[in-house]
Amino acid sequence: MPHLSFGGVKASKGGDIIVVYFDGACEPINPGGVATYGFVIYRGDRRLHKGSGVAAVGEGATNNVAEYTALIRALEWLVEHGYVEGKLVVRGDSQLAIRQLSGLYAVRSPRIRPLYGQVVRLLRNFKQVKFEWIPRNLNWEADALSREAFRKFCRENKEFMRRFQSR
Repeated sequence: MPHLSFGGVKASKGGDIIVVYFDGACEPINPGGVATYGFVIYRGDRRLHKGSGVAAVGEGATNNVAEYTALIRALEWLVEHGYVEGKLVVRGDSQLAIRQLSGLYAVRSPRIRPLYGQVVRLLRNFKQVKFEWIPRNLNWEADALSREAFRKFCRENKEFMRRFQSR
């Protein structure tokens, strides 16, 4: 995995630096609810892309599955669109995910191992990668996208949500 650290990176500076913000949630219960994700990609102060969706529902749905899915979708987009030459900064408010990706924590969960593997394979496309934990309030845009994905799921699956909540 390319894990080269570089200092002083700011999302609003340096046109060759790509910054990914990612987030995930599992509502109304974790685990076992609806795992949704959101991500935003910036180059300098220009937003390149944003995305959100449902990672899992019911058994197998956790906030960590959602977090990793957000990062996978962001990295897939970057690779598909050729944004692999410059420096990549990955920012998230999940200390677990950031510490696992930085190599500080082992990935023990059988549910997360394959997702972690996908991230590692995708990261091989990039020359320089830096992982940064950020407080939730600085990850507001990815968080809002994840929450909107949950609201959309609820609107589109009213009967399912009624049955789910009556358990």
